[in-house]
Amino acid sequence: MSFDAFAKRAIDTAAVRGARYTDIRYENSRSERIEVRNGAVATLSDATSHGYGIRALVDGAWGFSASSDFSGSGIDRTAGRAVEIAAAGAAIARQRFGDPPHQAHVDRFVTQTELDPFSIPLGERVNLLLQAEKLLHVDPRISVGRAWIDLWHVEKTFYSSTGSRIEQSIVQSGSGMEAIAVANGEMQSRSFPGDIGLYKSGGWEIVQEARLQENAVRIAEEAVQLLDATQCPSGSRDVILGGSQMSLQIHESCGHPAELDRVMGWEANFSGTSFLEIAQLGRLRYGSELVNIIIDNTLPGGLATVGYDDEGTRSIVSDIIRNGILVGYESSNDTARAIGAQSTACVRAQSWEFVPMIRMCNLNLLPGETPFERLFDDVKDGLYMESNRSWSIDDHRLNFQFGCQIGWEIKNGKRGRMFKNPTYGGVTPVFWGSCDAVADENSWNAWGTPHCGKGEPMQVGRTAQCAAPARFRAVQVGVGYGG
Repeated sequence: MSFDAFAKRAIDTAAVRGARYTDIRYENSRSERIEVRNGAVATLSDATSHGYGIRALVDGAWGFSASSDFSGSGIDRTAGRAVEIAAAGAAIARQRFGDPPHQAHVDRFVTQTELDPFSIPLGERVNLLLQAEKLLHVDPRISVGRAWIDLWHVEKTFYSSTGSRIEQSIVQSGSGMEAIAVANGEMQSRSFPGDIGLYKSGGWEIVQEARLQENAVRIAEEAVQLLDATQCPSGSRDVILGGSQMSLQIHESCGHPAELDRVMGWEANFSGTSFLEIAQLGRLRYGSELVNIIIDNTLPGGLATVGYDDEGTRSIVSDIIRNGILVGYESSNDTARAIGAQSTACVRAQSWEFVPMIRMCNLNLLPGETPFERLFDDVKDGLYMESNRSWSIDDHRLNFQFGCQIGWEIKNGKRGRMFKNPTYGGVTPVFWGSCDAVADENSWNAWGTPHCGKGEPMQVGRTAQCAAPARFRAVQVGVGYGG
């Protein structure tokens, strides 16, 4: 049976059983991870998975069911189960928000790649990691060296009862490394690029862009130097955060609280609820006028870049924070309709087995006009921090504290001695309100996060928070915030 006929049967079966609307999402995915640790291949996995998930709408309530049974009876059973779940939900729901999408699309989206990562010989991929990891061992105090590559290729097809037929071929790649130094009962680590690696949509060129071998010696030497570095001071200081740390700051203090299902109280798993409120839309000052954060799921290289989300909504560019003011959310069709807005196409599922939900996608802090090196110029007493080491934020995403792998003192515009265990903390709108400079596009990077958790049962999403380094005034640093 062709998949066209397969999808038609599923949709027809659901309609006969009472569904007002049905969609079916077929996925065939491949994922590979290679990790080298201390000169040996520690992980070598290559997994494939294929199946389909069906959503059905009955009396304003959704039902979902998934299967890898491609027989005719399997199709009927899965479609019927989705309708039964929707009907059961409608029978007890106090409010019914579900409605069919208003637009149908017939289209195909393909991730643009320069080199298919799976076409690179396995030996070449492994050797790249072995050579990079070997370079990390610059000193006997480096007890662990790690280097890794992750690759994903997902083929998905979406059909709906309103006429959508969308094919997508999505390729995502990433790599990174870490050096762990140990001496005298103390451990310090440095990773690169950033704290988790460089992850983007694209092919083998993303692995090449990470430049692991070129940076291995420097990163390892910094890990060793941190063992004897001065402890981060405490107090109020001006702070400059590197790009990857800015990416995490966006992820935790804007990305999760701007998920509209959290704002509406529909979701609280893993990341809690949100201090943002619908009544504050267009009124709440989230940050300074320099803070502009957008959703851009069309961005070339963004880890979450697709043509359409898993509701069949076309990817768009949309404002979340404009000139420091809250103006939008990450939304689905139903949540957007509830507040009189349009979906921002932020609905994703981990795979065919999972129900789609609102997810952080490409959430980007727009670059400013200040060259990176000029951020330091008028800092008399401050800190520059790079690469996350730890984080904590309350269940409203309001009060936070972060620890970084490494910091440097800034005195009179010059970077000076190294600090270990640097930490900083604050209250989200106060912190973002203190931002008085964002580096320009030359320092802007599409930092991806490959393993963001949400939901129950938990789903893992691949997101991006693209950012450049930025400067913040009078930030609390040191032991007062978790040091």
